[in-house]
Amino acid sequence: MRLFRFGAFEQEKPGVELADGTKLDVSAFGEDFNEKFFSTDGIKRLGDWLAENSGTCPQVEAGFRYGSCVARPSKIICIGMNYAKHAYESGATELPKEPIVFFKSTSALCGPNDQVIIPRNSEKTDWEVELAVIIGKRTSYVEEADALQYVAGYAVHNDYSERAFQMERGGQWVKGKSNDTFAPLGPYLVTSDEIENANSLDLWLSLNGKKIQDSNTSDMIFQVPFLISYLSQFMTLLPGDVITTGTPAGVGLGMKPQVYLKPGDIVELGIEKLGEQKQEAIAWKPVQN
Repeated sequence: MRLFRFGAFEQEKPGVELADGTKLDVSAFGEDFNEKFFSTDGIKRLGDWLAENSGTCPQVEAGFRYGSCVARPSKIICIGMNYAKHAYESGATELPKEPIVFFKSTSALCGPNDQVIIPRNSEKTDWEVELAVIIGKRTSYVEEADALQYVAGYAVHNDYSERAFQMERGGQWVKGKSNDTFAPLGPYLVTSDEIENANSLDLWLSLNGKKIQDSNTSDMIFQVPFLISYLSQFMTLLPGDVITTGTPAGVGLGMKPQVYLKPGDIVELGIEKLGEQKQEAIAWKPVQN
């Protein structure tokens, strides 16, 4: 199945896209796509419910807003420098021997086509197309051979980064990764049964119509089953948690000269079988009360 959420920010409703492209409002199912949904075998229950009730579900009207395909999870776990060329373009002299792990604030989540806000005092806002893995069952200390049994599905993620905040303000990456709108997720959570091999998917990103990231998830240094197993040695993975698996070469940081987002820039990205995103960059403005 292809799960999505739609409607106004933080008021999203659950939806399902059928094989023929029809988009159904499944609000009558009575659950959002959150930790409780995934922890109670929600994907199977929703599928069974749809088999009996799809005919009475209203179709989602054109022009709707996609929200994050997962309601705010307990954590977004990020993997740094997980593609060799990106590691080198970022200044690494050797490849990581173990995954580089950091967190991204869940308040950064937004829809796949929402505007990305260049933060106040930012001069180095950057882009990163990434494969996101959504955990389906609680796990810790899982073996690599069993890891994929704990995956609910996959999604497109743009791991926006403010490089000065990330690297020049104490070297704590989370500060450069967690601004509002820095985690567009979706449009879909594509369930794991529809993805034969998550480590064989093309992914790409374009800036103002020019493709600047173009790779395949097979180029990951640490692949999906290993990452799930590895992370589970250090923390419990909860249903709905998002693991975002790193980006290929082609980020602004690695360009000579470096290139960063400015208001009006258009970022488009996608992953094979998972859908596409599009964001317009805008300048930060204070909230009007």
